[in-house]
Amino acid sequence: MMALDVITSACSVPVGECLSQIVEGMMEIAQATKEVLVKKESFKELSAYLERVVPVLKELNKKDISYSRNLNSVIEILNQEIKAAKQLTADCTKRNKVYLLMNSRTINKNLEEITREISRALGLLPMASLDLSTGIIEEIEELRDIMQRAEFRAAIAEEEILVKIESGIQERVVDRSYANKLLVHIAEAVGISTDRSALKKEFEEFKSEIENARLRKDQAEAIQMDQIIALLERADAASSPKEKEIKYFTKRKSLGSQPLEPLQSFYCPITRDVMEDPVETSSGQTFERSAIEKWLADGHEMCPLTMTPLHTSILRPNKTLRQSIEEWKDRNTMIKIASMKSRLVSGEEEEVLGCLEQLEDLCEQRDQYREWVLLENYIPLFIQLLGEKNHDIRNRAFVILCILAKDSDHAKCAYFSSAPLDSTIPLYETSWVGCVDPSPPERIVNVDNAIESIVRSLGRRIGERKLAVALLLELSKSNLARDGIGKVQGCILLLVTMASSDDNQAAADAQELLENLSFSDLNIIQMAKANYFKHLLQRLSTGPEDVKTNMASTLAELELTDHNKASLFEGGALGPLLHLVTCGDVPMKKVAVKALQNLSSLPENGLRMIKEGAVQPLLGLLFQHISSSSSLREEVATIIMHLAVSTVSQESSPTLISLLESDDDIFKLFSLINLTGPEVQQNILLAFHALCQSPSASNIKTKLTECSAMQVLVQLCEHDDPNVRANAVKLLYCLIEDGDEAIILEHVGQKFVETLLRIIELSNVEEATTCAMGIISNLPEKPQITQWLLDAGALPVISKFIPDSKHNDPRKYHLVENATGAMRHFTASTNPEWQKSAAEAGIIPVLVQLLDFGTTVMKKCAAISLARFSESSLELSRPIPKRKGFFCFSAPPETGCLIHGGICAVKSSFCLVEADAVGPLVRVLQDPDPGTCEAALDALLTLIDGVKLQNGSKVLAEANAIPLIIGFLSSSSPRLQEKALNTLERIFRLPELKQKYGSSAQMPLVDLTLRGNSRMKSLSARILAHLNVLHDQSSYF
Repeated sequence: MMALDVITSACSVPVGECLSQIVEGMMEIAQATKEVLVKKESFKELSAYLERVVPVLKELNKKDISYSRNLNSVIEILNQEIKAAKQLTADCTKRNKVYLLMNSRTINKNLEEITREISRALGLLPMASLDLSTGIIEEIEELRDIMQRAEFRAAIAEEEILVKIESGIQERVVDRSYANKLLVHIAEAVGISTDRSALKKEFEEFKSEIENARLRKDQAEAIQMDQIIALLERADAASSPKEKEIKYFTKRKSLGSQPLEPLQSFYCPITRDVMEDPVETSSGQTFERSAIEKWLADGHEMCPLTMTPLHTSILRPNKTLRQSIEEWKDRNTMIKIASMKSRLVSGEEEEVLGCLEQLEDLCEQRDQYREWVLLENYIPLFIQLLGEKNHDIRNRAFVILCILAKDSDHAKCAYFSSAPLDSTIPLYETSWVGCVDPSPPERIVNVDNAIESIVRSLGRRIGERKLAVALLLELSKSNLARDGIGKVQGCILLLVTMASSDDNQAAADAQELLENLSFSDLNIIQMAKANYFKHLLQRLSTGPEDVKTNMASTLAELELTDHNKASLFEGGALGPLLHLVTCGDVPMKKVAVKALQNLSSLPENGLRMIKEGAVQPLLGLLFQHISSSSSLREEVATIIMHLAVSTVSQESSPTLISLLESDDDIFKLFSLINLTGPEVQQNILLAFHALCQSPSASNIKTKLTECSAMQVLVQLCEHDDPNVRANAVKLLYCLIEDGDEAIILEHVGQKFVETLLRIIELSNVEEATTCAMGIISNLPEKPQITQWLLDAGALPVISKFIPDSKHNDPRKYHLVENATGAMRHFTASTNPEWQKSAAEAGIIPVLVQLLDFGTTVMKKCAAISLARFSESSLELSRPIPKRKGFFCFSAPPETGCLIHGGICAVKSSFCLVEADAVGPLVRVLQDPDPGTCEAALDALLTLIDGVKLQNGSKVLAEANAIPLIIGFLSSSSPRLQEKALNTLERIFRLPELKQKYGSSAQMPLVDLTLRGNSRMKSLSARILAHLNVLHDQSSYF
């Protein structure tokens, strides 16, 4: 660094040396301006000017010039301004940022003066005598002109801050919020952190600068800065809570305990009330502004007191009087706030409510009063009042707590203070020392369970709930309070309930509070357990890997309703979980799979998983034969089963969705049955059972047949695990139900029949019993199979599942239907001995009863069996014995059967008439199912076979069967129509029946001659010929 100040006379040093020293100084300044803390752009502009001046001075230094008066002045001015610029740059590099901001106008003024003085020095150069080039002369002229007009202005933000400071000082603003906002704006303007500790440190350095100003005897600056400090020190960050407490209690102790009466000068002469905005008129008298303005507005021109003329435009604020009034009010308010505490503790309800109302009013008036309430340690008392029975007291306490909580972090921290409730000791003399650093454990204890008391009110009346959630929301803006809120038992559950309430404000506050509490994964898990999944889904999508795993684990463990499962998929849970399945490590895969297992049980979720490509990754995991991940494969198998179930009902899906798209997938999945444990086996069997009910059932059954699934399933029906055994039976039932007879016979043997009967007798799984019975029902009706059934004792086993009364459990309908179908094995007319065994087991009356009380399937199966029984009746009917001896002494002859002519009985000849089956069979003809009607009609037609036509037709006529048979001519079933035609063709051979029913059959018969097939047309014409409607030579024959 050179020392320009050592140059006392320019004449004593050669001109070139002086110019070199000035150039060096300018370059040093240009470099130093890069380090300034404030006004960077202004200093950058100064640096740019100096960098343009330097070449000019270097050019001058090349000339052989000697001193002149003008040149001497130039050097002296430049020397002086370089010194000033160096000092200004040094100050703006080292001094406190806030101090520099407060002096920003002065800094700008100094920069302008330095720039213009350097411009003036350039103007004094004797250019005519220096033999300078035209270019240098033009550069000097241009530079001098620019620098002369240079203006350094404060930034908009800086100017706004200075204006607010001036306004606050002039208006004597004492609001803490004003100071808080102002201090934040200052921090942002000078580029420092708005963190409380950083602001505190900067403010302390600022005050140190003021002390330095006093030491420099710069009293004007010190006074101005003291006013700024007085304004800013009301900010929370400007002084610690402890400092504020000491200052407050020192002042409060000096006031005494009795309020002062207002001075007479405080009263407005017009209103007779203490003034709030006193103004002085041209008469020298002071009035309340609103009162004197109204006086003048009413047309008065004279002063109310002196009766002298008033200048209506002159109303000067009486700031001195206003300050005195405010000081008097503050003194009395401070005493009032301190005195009400004891009344709140020991007063009656009305007195407590009165005190709370006054405190609420004071807290709403000024932030300074709110601060005094805090310093008097009212917070623990308000918390205690939240436990009062009177809800008005609780609500008032809540309102005040909300006001205080919104006021400052100081108040929020006070909720965790440990000062005693009844203490009158200043807070700074207790263990509580403020919230600047709330980390030490001894300062983070609840005030009489503050948060718990507030949370308790979330379950009360709506008004109190709204106040409680609003208070918790405000508290949650403090890290300390936020940590405590989520830990209160039941809090998050109550908030989730409120988040969906009808009250919009309460719901919005609850949602925002849950948002604030979502900083903690534990809180998010609690929200999820309360069915609020928003933040869990966010973490699952965007959180770190360990957090994603934690969220997936939570989903896996939750007990979810169907609505929850649907909303989670709608909220986007599937994508992140599939990502974990495909890209995560083994632990991540496990939790993701477990979560998907939980969610996939909802069919609509299962369909969505299939659509979004979940199947192949899951099958990939399932096909990995790694012993260490057997549990993972079990869970994947469960998901596959859920997805298969989801494909069964696809009414809402515009396009049909298949789980297994390729034959290879089908074969590989089924092959795992022989390679895995019972859990996986069970779920694979369930999956294929579901697929056999889906739209792709036909293809699935075909492919299973191709891979010899029936053989595998027959073996699994003897599996040790009851669940595997039961599900194998279920799937086998699906395959046999519509299976190829040759394939069934290939795999079904006597041992398997015995296995099925054991399952029917011993299984505790009703569905397995039903399916085993269904398999027997669908076995081919071959003599060998029937004999195996009889040898294994199947008849009594099957019979006991067919109810012998109309009281049939609807839950067992399918089982009874299968049992009724299985009974057909023993009713074939080709083997009367089997029929006799079934009849002796009492099956015929049960079948007759099913005709009236069974389901459509039961009725059909019963009718088929009865028809087969009836086919043997004629041969089994016993001839009527001839009477012996004298007719007058012998017993009356036995009455023969009207149909069969001989002696009939239910168990011996299986006669339908004796079994009272005709009426029930006729009623079955009215069943809406054509197949069931056809079975009943077949049974009835056995009564008119061959020689039985005459008597059988009479029985049918008496049972009103013939009109129903005529009705079948209009049936939608061609088989039933044709069967009705064959029946009527025989019945109408009888003249009496032709005459009675012929007319009602004519129109349906004529219709069939027009629209029936050729056979129906021919039969219809033949019957019409019987009815004399057509002659025998008609072309219809």
